[in-house]
Amino acid sequence: YNQWLDFSEAVILAYLTGMVVAFVLMRALVFPKSTQPISKSVGFFVMVNGVGILQTFAVSVGLYYLLPLVGINRWAPEIAHGIGIAVPALSSYVGHKRFSFR
Repeated sequence: YNQWLDFSEAVILAYLTGMVVAFVLMRALVFPKSTQPISKSVGFFVMVNGVGILQTFAVSVGLYYLLPLVGINRWAPEIAHGIGIAVPALSSYVGHKRFSFR
């Protein structure tokens, strides 16, 4: 996405694409014994990921502008986005375990 869009737009689209793939894989592989109806799971999944996208966006865009200021210019967008994706991993897992895939 970053080749065709502004960095911040690419981060959001990448996150949304990942959300769709993540729901399918998490339902099938991580929480296969979930008894929660899919419609309810989707609702909670979107809410949990709404918090996650805010975390990802803030960290990614913040680091995108901060890294060059501290002398990291090469790979700054990739580093910023990689760290931004990693930050909400724990909060998302806990949210999905408690709400999305009970």
